Amino acid sequence: MKKNIFLLFFALTLFAEPITPIPLHVDDIDKQKAKLGKELFFDPILSKDGTIACVSCHVIDDGGDDNLKFSFGIGGQKGNINSPTVLNARYNIAQFWDGRAKDLKEQVKGPIENPVEMGNSFSNLIKTLKKTSYKDKFASIYSDGITKENIADAIAEYEKTLITPNSSFDKFLRGDKTAISNKAKKGYELFKSKGCIACHNGINIGSNLYAKVGLFKDVNVTGNGRYNATKDIEDKNILKVPTLRNIAKTAPYMHDGVYDNLKDTVRTMVDIQLGGIIDDDELESIVEFLKTLDGEVYDFENN
Repeated sequence: MKKNIFLLFFALTLFAEPITPIPLHVDDIDKQKAKLGKELFFDPILSKDGTIACVSCHVIDDGGDDNLKFSFGIGGQKGNINSPTVLNARYNIAQFWDGRAKDLKEQVKGPIENPVEMGNSFSNLIKTLKKTSYKDKFASIYSDGITKENIADAIAEYEKTLITPNSSFDKFLRGDKTAISNKAKKGYELFKSKGCIACHNGINIGSNLYAKVGLFKDVNVTGNGRYNATKDIEDKNILKVPTLRNIAKTAPYMHDGVYDNLKDTVRTMVDIQLGGIIDDDELESIVEFLKTLDGEVYDFENN
């Protein structure tokens, strides 16, 4: 694993810019489905007791997560892993920290039937929705009306719209060299030279590969990591690398929400993932760079 990571790092230093700006516009959205999916995303009707909506754990205008160490589901039940952001999730290699959902549609189905989250069943949810105006709304879009697949399809279509283009750093990548400060520019160079770029690259600055947590120091991974999805004993300490997009808004950090600030998080990652050290000035510069990754939530209804 260490060898593969550093081969990737070496390759990234040889070729073009390792981070790609998010497109300013997307043209692969079915707006009718996305509007229905948006309504469902914000509606607690999805949960068994009508108290929890998708937005309860994924606040769209504030980083796409809930800024809690662990989220709460029906009946005040607490989860055991930090909720990842839903923003830019369309660019992920897979969904959830352990990658157990191959795409957004598959991911949508999990929380609805998770007893700690929404605690519902699709058979019960479908019956509930058919007693509301959703019956006609689904019928106007889907020939077979309200089904498990169509519920997931609509919500996933909305989640596809949740990109955050036009961050200061994306403007910088597009040629505006004044879009970020000199300190942030220094931070980006350190981000590359220290090796952070080996795992955090591409359009989502992460979420496009899996990595062992603790390449240079042993770390206990809550919930057994990717082993949950693969049942391969070698995957117990492996997780999907998180995106760094909008990272300044998504504290607390790490899969177990152990850090509430970026400085401690970066310092730890340099230590356990890169086997290096970092001084305070370097740390501040990298954090300054990370703050430039906040983008604007795309308005699919008016684009």
